[in-house]
Amino acid sequence: MEIYLIRHTKVAVEQGVCYGQKDVDLAESYPIELEAVKEKLKGIEFDAIYSSPLSRANKLATDIYGDCVIADERLMELNFGDWEGKVWDEIKDPLFPAWMEDFVNRKCSNGESFVMLNDRVTKFWNEIKSKDCNKIAIFTHGGVMRTIQAIHKNIKLEDSFNEPTPEFGEVVIIPV
Repeated sequence: MEIYLIRHTKVAVEQGVCYGQKDVDLAESYPIELEAVKEKLKGIEFDAIYSSPLSRANKLATDIYGDCVIADERLMELNFGDWEGKVWDEIKDPLFPAWMEDFVNRKCSNGESFVMLNDRVTKFWNEIKSKDCNKIAIFTHGGVMRTIQAIHKNIKLEDSFNEPTPEFGEVVIIPV
């Protein structure tokens, strides 16, 4: 089996803004980026296509594959809770410094930790690995892709940030 992880394209969000599960618009460059992703996936037939329900991933998936895309909440980006939509440097939450020291285990105010993200993504990953499929596409986010790669490579969550962050519109193929 091959699993194709596809990161959503660029978003219309200023640099330095926290937007994990906040539903944000795509950048004006979306039509060009859409064509680039289509080209990367050209000629590949998928047995199943999954997507985060957040519009930045789901729009890309449905613009390419239509209504056969299965939205799954477990593929959503990390929930930053009260910090969503705020500039990182301007977050005044008293929990923020402790989270910055251990974001893997500590959760954001009214959000989740990286361990919590890992737990939901692991459940999804184990479920799809058991399917009788040759190729599966997953349209999602950088944090989810990082998590899946850590699971697949058996890397500790703490060490997963030493791996490169997938680029917007990047396609990563994982043989299972």
